[in-house]
Amino acid sequence: MLRHSHTAVIARNEVWSGQAETEPYEAGWAREAMVFITTLSSSGLAAGNGAARVQISPDGMRWVDEGSVLDVPAQMDGVSVARLQHFGNWLRVVSDMPAGSQAAVLVTLHLK
Repeated sequence: MLRHSHTAVIARNEVWSGQAETEPYEAGWAREAMVFITTLSSSGLAAGNGAARVQISPDGMRWVDEGSVLDVPAQMDGVSVARLQHFGNWLRVVSDMPAGSQAAVLVTLHLK
């Protein structure tokens, strides 16, 4: 059987400050996922200060932390990744940025 693969952009050039979240994405058909966060630009962000976490949902409305935490890279073109399995149907990424900092990000899901 030929495996299917798909890349979904769930945040493109969005500016994260404080708390922010991506659009939810329905990925129940996939057996595995990789979440990539790429920083396009940032200000007031020191290495290791910005964090994002993966959330899962049974219905796309009620969310719970999946357990994976990613750094929001402080440097331009910095990339962080999380590998996921057993995530159910819906995925999104939620950020927690320190006060006074922000980052423009590209967030993608790579599904198989």
